[in-house]
Amino acid sequence: MVLIAAFISVVFLYSLISRRLERTILTAPILFTVAGVLMATSPEALTELALDRKGLLLVAELGLVMTLFTDASRVAPRMLKGHTNLPVRLLSTGMLLTIIVGALCAMIVLRTLTWWEAGILAAILAPTDAGLGQVIVNSKLVPQRIRQALNVEAGLNDGLAVPFMMFFIALAVAQEESGGASVLARFLLEQIGYGALVGLGVGLAGGWMLGLARRKEWMAEPLAQLGVVALPLACVLASEAIGASMFIAAFVAGLFTQAGFSEVGKHSVEFTEEWGQLLNYFVFFLFGLFVPRFWAGFTFAIVAYGVLSLTLIRMIPVAIALRGTGLSRPTILFMAWFGPRGLASIVLGLVYLEGETKLAGEPTIKLAVAATVLLSIFAHGLTGLPGISRYTTAIAKLNNDAPEHEPPDLGRNKIETH
Repeated sequence: MVLIAAFISVVFLYSLISRRLERTILTAPILFTVAGVLMATSPEALTELALDRKGLLLVAELGLVMTLFTDASRVAPRMLKGHTNLPVRLLSTGMLLTIIVGALCAMIVLRTLTWWEAGILAAILAPTDAGLGQVIVNSKLVPQRIRQALNVEAGLNDGLAVPFMMFFIALAVAQEESGGASVLARFLLEQIGYGALVGLGVGLAGGWMLGLARRKEWMAEPLAQLGVVALPLACVLASEAIGASMFIAAFVAGLFTQAGFSEVGKHSVEFTEEWGQLLNYFVFFLFGLFVPRFWAGFTFAIVAYGVLSLTLIRMIPVAIALRGTGLSRPTILFMAWFGPRGLASIVLGLVYLEGETKLAGEPTIKLAVAATVLLSIFAHGLTGLPGISRYTTAIAKLNNDAPEHEPPDLGRNKIETH
């Protein structure tokens, strides 16, 4: 109970001073990560972590499951149309190039990895985290189109990164085991295929029942979010039973629940804002507990890759993806820098990977993920407010008809930030 008591105490403390912290460079991820690091100095806490490790890691996985479902439930096809749509560019060209460049850099800097293991690392570090960039998303000083583009990118790229990670894991496992082709096919079928089917079934059936209950006025409005939250949890149970990916199932369920219940996005966001944040904060607290274990392994090559991941591996693809949009150089630099790594990378790289694979390069992948996320938590947290100030000064001279000041690509869809 030591860890839970410590976490609850930090949550309470954060709630007391949260408004004051909004005006500082001390973000919630920094606070909870530091709290976890400090708790790692307690022998009692480490003993409890060893005994309850499986349960604590499951809570972390549930945090990502809820995030994936919530993000997918807010997506509509009309959101992703148009050649000048910024989220489309970031999620297609930008993300693919990020994975390719990330894998190439991993092969050069971390020379012990195979090509497929380098792909796993690149896919794990491709998703960005809106929670770490909350100050950007919520700042009225940043043009709304830019804020929403970064928010939507962070909301969808975690779900899109999972299939890439699964694919590279399957190739890596197939390379190490006999009967590689059959191993590859079976892994992809079980993890991705079955995961998609579970999500499709839960989403369509759950959405239809929620929609029916709403039309018949059987469901009380305040309790609608409970019905919505039950769907990703059902995905977890079904996926565990048949060996499918709970992450893919949750993401697909979020997409297809909308077919029968159009208000699923609204209610899932309500839960995330009220209770889902607790899960997210717990993931950063848990990450802090693991950080001291990685210190000795943070070699120059590992740290160098972390720095590259936050800079060139992110910035070059974003700059290429945004070519032809007419955005100013300060805007492109701003969007390229604020692509923090957080929740998805922690869960996929430090939790899921441990339980699903026994690859030779797994320790190196974990170290690179831990170093990158740790650097991101502090680098993006500490540069949030100063970055906004410098950026708004840089674009102050732009005309009112500049692309930055155009109506948001998603404005008509009333997508809420989170």
